[in-house]
Amino acid sequence: MSDKNTSKFISLILRHKPETIGITLDEHGWANVSELISGVNETHPLDMEILERIVAEDEKQRYSFNEDKTLIRANQGHSIPVDIELEEVTPPDILYHGTGEKYTAAIDVQGLIPKSRLYVHLSGDIDTARKVGSRHGKPVIYSVKSGEMHRDGIVFYKSVNGVWLTRLVDAKYLEKYRE
Repeated sequence: MSDKNTSKFISLILRHKPETIGITLDEHGWANVSELISGVNETHPLDMEILERIVAEDEKQRYSFNEDKTLIRANQGHSIPVDIELEEVTPPDILYHGTGEKYTAAIDVQGLIPKSRLYVHLSGDIDTARKVGSRHGKPVIYSVKSGEMHRDGIVFYKSVNGVWLTRLVDAKYLEKYRE
Protein backbone atom coordinates (compact mmCIF):
# COMPACT_ATOMS: atom_id res chain seq x y z
CA MET A 1 0.00 0.00 0.00
CA SER A 2 1.29 3.47 -0.86
CA ASP A 3 2.14 6.36 1.41
CA LYS A 4 -0.68 8.23 -0.33
CA ASN A 5 -3.30 5.73 0.86
CA THR A 6 -1.81 5.74 4.34
CA SER A 7 -1.81 9.56 4.36
CA LYS A 8 -5.49 9.64 3.37
CA PHE A 9 -6.28 7.22 6.19
CA ILE A 10 -4.31 9.35 8.69
CA SER A 11 -6.22 12.42 7.46
CA LEU A 12 -9.53 10.65 8.10
CA ILE A 13 -8.40 9.77 11.62
CA LEU A 14 -6.91 13.14 12.60
CA ARG A 15 -9.64 15.30 11.03
CA HIS A 16 -12.83 13.30 11.33
CA LYS A 17 -12.84 9.85 12.97
CA PRO A 18 -10.11 9.06 15.51
CA GLU A 19 -12.37 6.33 16.90
CA THR A 20 -11.75 4.35 13.69
CA ILE A 21 -8.51 3.11 15.26
CA GLY A 22 -9.56 3.49 18.88
CA ILE A 23 -7.71 6.71 19.72
CA THR A 24 -8.82 10.10 21.00
CA LEU A 25 -7.59 13.59 20.22
CA ASP A 26 -7.02 16.18 22.90
CA GLU A 27 -8.91 19.48 22.85
CA HIS A 28 -6.34 20.93 20.42
CA GLY A 29 -6.53 18.02 17.98
CA TRP A 30 -3.28 16.33 19.05
CA ALA A 31 -2.96 12.53 18.90
CA ASN A 32 -0.30 10.40 20.55
CA VAL A 33 2.10 9.34 17.75
CA SER A 34 2.76 5.82 19.08
CA GLU A 35 -1.01 5.19 19.47
CA LEU A 36 -1.59 6.50 15.94
CA ILE A 37 1.14 4.29 14.47
CA SER A 38 -0.14 1.26 16.34
CA GLY A 39 -3.75 1.83 15.28
CA VAL A 40 -3.00 2.65 11.64
CA ASN A 41 -0.70 -0.38 11.40
CA GLU A 42 -3.72 -2.66 11.76
CA THR A 43 -4.69 -1.89 8.14
CA HIS A 44 -1.93 0.29 6.62
CA PRO A 45 1.84 -0.13 6.97
CA LEU A 46 3.15 2.61 9.24
CA ASP A 47 6.21 3.20 11.38
CA MET A 48 7.89 6.40 12.56
CA GLU A 49 10.05 6.63 9.43
CA ILE A 50 7.02 6.39 7.11
CA LEU A 51 5.03 8.85 9.25
CA GLU A 52 7.87 11.39 9.20
CA ARG A 53 8.10 11.02 5.41
CA ILE A 54 4.32 11.50 5.01
CA VAL A 55 4.39 14.65 7.16
CA ALA A 56 7.47 16.08 5.38
CA GLU A 57 6.37 15.27 1.82
CA ASP A 58 2.65 16.05 2.01
CA GLU A 59 2.14 18.66 -0.69
CA LYS A 60 -0.68 20.31 1.25
CA GLN A 61 1.25 20.24 4.53
CA ARG A 62 -1.75 18.66 6.26
CA TYR A 63 0.02 17.60 9.46
CA SER A 64 2.23 18.96 12.21
CA PHE A 65 4.30 17.28 14.91
CA ASN A 66 4.95 18.82 18.30
CA GLU A 67 8.61 19.62 19.09
CA ASP A 68 9.64 16.13 20.24
CA LYS A 69 7.43 14.31 17.70
CA THR A 70 5.40 12.52 20.37
CA LEU A 71 2.18 14.21 19.19
CA ILE A 72 0.71 14.87 15.74
CA ARG A 73 -2.33 16.74 14.46
CA ALA A 74 -4.03 17.82 11.28
CA ASN A 75 -3.49 21.51 10.53
CA GLN A 76 -7.08 22.19 9.45
CA GLY A 77 -10.13 20.59 7.86
CA HIS A 78 -11.60 19.07 11.02
CA SER A 79 -15.24 18.05 11.21
CA ILE A 80 -14.87 17.26 14.91
CA PRO A 81 -14.73 20.15 17.39
CA VAL A 82 -11.11 20.90 18.22
CA ASP A 83 -9.30 24.15 18.97
CA ILE A 84 -6.21 24.08 16.78
CA GLU A 85 -5.02 27.26 18.47
CA LEU A 86 -5.26 29.55 15.48
CA GLU A 87 -4.43 33.22 15.87
CA GLU A 88 -6.68 35.87 14.38
CA VAL A 89 -4.98 37.55 11.42
CA THR A 90 -5.81 40.37 9.04
CA PRO A 91 -6.43 38.92 5.59
CA PRO A 92 -5.43 40.48 2.28
CA ASP A 93 -8.16 42.49 0.51
CA ILE A 94 -9.00 39.56 -1.77
CA LEU A 95 -8.90 35.82 -1.19
CA TYR A 96 -10.20 33.08 -3.48
CA HIS A 97 -12.42 30.04 -3.25
CA GLY A 98 -12.44 27.28 -5.83
CA THR A 99 -15.46 25.05 -6.24
CA GLY A 100 -17.20 22.92 -8.84
CA GLU A 101 -19.67 24.47 -11.26
CA LYS A 102 -22.47 22.31 -9.82
CA TYR A 103 -22.27 24.18 -6.48
CA THR A 104 -22.49 27.75 -7.77
CA ALA A 105 -26.29 28.13 -7.67
CA ALA A 106 -26.32 27.38 -3.93
CA ILE A 107 -23.24 29.50 -3.24
CA ASP A 108 -24.71 32.47 -5.12
CA VAL A 109 -27.69 32.39 -2.73
CA GLN A 110 -26.30 31.27 0.64
CA GLY A 111 -22.62 32.18 0.32
CA LEU A 112 -19.88 29.84 1.50
CA ILE A 113 -20.71 27.66 4.49
CA PRO A 114 -18.38 25.18 6.16
CA LYS A 115 -20.78 22.22 5.67
CA SER A 116 -19.24 19.38 7.72
CA ARG A 117 -16.06 21.32 8.53
CA LEU A 118 -15.45 23.91 11.21
CA TYR A 119 -14.36 26.62 8.75
CA VAL A 120 -14.67 27.74 5.14
CA HIS A 121 -11.31 27.26 3.41
CA LEU A 122 -9.97 30.09 1.24
CA SER A 123 -6.86 30.41 -0.91
CA GLY A 124 -4.44 33.28 -1.21
CA ASP A 125 -3.96 32.72 -4.93
CA ILE A 126 -5.99 31.82 -8.00
CA ASP A 127 -3.94 28.75 -8.97
CA THR A 128 -4.58 27.04 -5.64
CA ALA A 129 -8.30 27.91 -5.83
CA ARG A 130 -8.45 26.48 -9.36
CA LYS A 131 -6.75 23.25 -8.21
CA VAL A 132 -9.23 22.91 -5.33
CA GLY A 133 -12.19 23.62 -7.62
CA SER A 134 -10.98 21.04 -10.15
CA ARG A 135 -11.48 18.30 -7.56
CA HIS A 136 -15.23 18.99 -7.83
CA GLY A 137 -15.65 19.00 -11.61
CA LYS A 138 -15.39 22.05 -13.85
CA PRO A 139 -13.77 24.69 -11.61
CA VAL A 140 -15.36 28.02 -10.78
CA ILE A 141 -13.37 30.55 -8.78
CA TYR A 142 -14.90 33.15 -6.51
CA SER A 143 -13.11 36.31 -5.42
CA VAL A 144 -13.80 36.87 -1.74
CA LYS A 145 -13.84 40.46 -0.46
CA SER A 146 -11.94 39.43 2.64
CA GLY A 147 -10.63 42.90 3.46
CA GLU A 148 -14.18 44.26 3.52
CA MET A 149 -15.34 41.28 5.58
CA HIS A 150 -12.57 41.90 8.11
CA ARG A 151 -13.46 45.60 8.32
CA ASP A 152 -17.06 44.46 8.97
CA GLY A 153 -15.83 42.51 12.01
CA ILE A 154 -15.50 39.02 10.54
CA VAL A 155 -12.58 37.04 11.96
CA PHE A 156 -9.98 35.27 9.81
CA TYR A 157 -7.33 32.72 10.68
CA LYS A 158 -4.43 31.34 8.69
CA SER A 159 -3.44 27.72 9.25
CA VAL A 160 0.22 26.75 9.47
CA ASN A 161 0.04 25.43 5.90
CA GLY A 162 -1.23 28.73 4.49
CA VAL A 163 -4.95 28.04 4.16
CA TRP A 164 -7.18 30.99 5.13
CA LEU A 165 -10.10 30.08 7.38
CA THR A 166 -13.28 31.86 8.41
CA ARG A 167 -16.63 30.67 9.80
CA LEU A 168 -18.70 31.61 6.72
CA VAL A 169 -18.76 34.00 3.78
CA ASP A 170 -22.01 35.84 3.06
CA ALA A 171 -22.90 35.94 -0.66
CA LYS A 172 -22.57 39.74 -0.68
CA TYR A 173 -18.79 39.33 -0.28
CA LEU A 174 -18.47 37.00 -3.29
CA GLU A 175 -17.89 37.67 -6.93
CA LYS A 176 -17.23 35.11 -9.67
CA TYR A 177 -13.67 35.55 -10.81
CA ARG A 178 -13.35 36.33 -14.52
CA GLU A 179 -10.08 35.37 -16.16
